[in-house]
Amino acid sequence: MAVTFTLNGKSVTLDADPDMPLLWAVRDEIGLTGSKFGCGMAQCGACTMHVEGEPVRSCSTPLAAVEGQKVTTIEGLAGKVAKAVETAWIKHEVAQCGYCQSGQIMSAVALLSSNRKPSDGDIDEAMQGNICRCATYVRIRAAIHDAARTLA
Repeated sequence: MAVTFTLNGKSVTLDADPDMPLLWAVRDEIGLTGSKFGCGMAQCGACTMHVEGEPVRSCSTPLAAVEGQKVTTIEGLAGKVAKAVETAWIKHEVAQCGYCQSGQIMSAVALLSSNRKPSDGDIDEAMQGNICRCATYVRIRAAIHDAARTLA
């Protein structure tokens, strides 16, 4: 069955199993490998993508669920909020091993797109389920606050 959706601003039609996880469709069928496979159970956040601007765990989102919708991967992030997050991530040296970072960044961008002045509690809630095995959570929070100040 063919599934058509918009990926990073371009229309895509995949003739694939509609139950295939979005992550595998994007990585294996389309070749965009920025979103990572971590746990396969929507627990770690490494696979986070945006569907209609909302963060979703693409490892557990079936391809059929994005029919007709806008999907953004780390490769497609653009705009003022994305730039502010990227700049803050570099400034605060958030990434260590980097494996989780695309998911972390996708969640941070989604948060700051809807809340330009997040509290620590807002950040904790938005980033919940994004696991960093290097434990850079303090730097992640500082970078999000810094990006928010840039956007103010």
